[in-house]
Amino acid sequence: MSAPAADGRAAARAPAHAIARRLAAEGLGTAFLLMAVVGSGIMGERLAGGNAGVALLANTLATAAALTVLITLFAPVSGAHFNPAVTLVFALKRAIGAGEALGYALAQLCGAAAGVFAAHAMFAAPILEVSHRLREGPAQGFAEFIATFGLVLTILGAVRHAPRAVAALVGLYIGAAYWFTASTSFANPAVTLARALTDSFSGIAPHSVPLFVACQILGALAALPAARIFATERLSP
Repeated sequence: MSAPAADGRAAARAPAHAIARRLAAEGLGTAFLLMAVVGSGIMGERLAGGNAGVALLANTLATAAALTVLITLFAPVSGAHFNPAVTLVFALKRAIGAGEALGYALAQLCGAAAGVFAAHAMFAAPILEVSHRLREGPAQGFAEFIATFGLVLTILGAVRHAPRAVAALVGLYIGAAYWFTASTSFANPAVTLARALTDSFSGIAPHSVPLFVACQILGALAALPAARIFATERLSP
C-alpha cells in the first residue's frame, strides 16, 4: 500500500531538513494507514454482529479511502511510499538513494507500529497485543505475491501513464485486492509486521509473518521487470 517515490537525484542533493520532512511524512502517513486498517477492523468486527463479510467490507472501504487521501497529501513531500517493498523498488530504479531508502523503511516500520498502538488506544484495547490469527499455507503466500506484484505494477504504470491518478488507482487496487486475494492483500512488509501487534480482526500471527514478507518482496521485485516490458512501447491514441 503506497505511492510513487520522490526523485532520487533531487533527494541526493536535498538538505537535511528536507530529508527530515520526507522521513516524517513516511512515518506519519504509515501511522495513519495502520490506524485506518486496525481501527476499522476493530470497529467493523464490533458492529458486524459476527458477520465476517460485513467486517471485511468496512475494513476495505476505510483502508482504501484513507490510502487515497494519504497518498494525495504526502506524495508531494516524500512520494508517499508507506511500504518498504515499494521503497526497495524505487531504490533499485535509482529514484532514491540507498541511505534515504533505509531511512524510509525505518520510518515506515516505526510509524506502522505507532499506528497500531494509537488504534488500540482509541478503542480502549490493550496497547500491546500479539495476534493469534494464523494466515498460513502456499495459497496465502501466493496471494501476497500477487497482491504486491499488482500493487507495484499499478504504481509504476500510474507514475508513467497517469501521474495525476496515482492516489485513486492505488486506493482502488487495494480495495479490490482485499477481495480477490485469499490473504486480503497486506502487500506491505511494514503493515504485516505491525499487524502482528494486534489481536483484532486485522491481525496476523507472528508465525505467519515471514511467509508474507518474503512473498511481498518477491512480488515487488517481479513487478519491476514486468513494468519495464510494458513501458517500452506506447500506442498512439
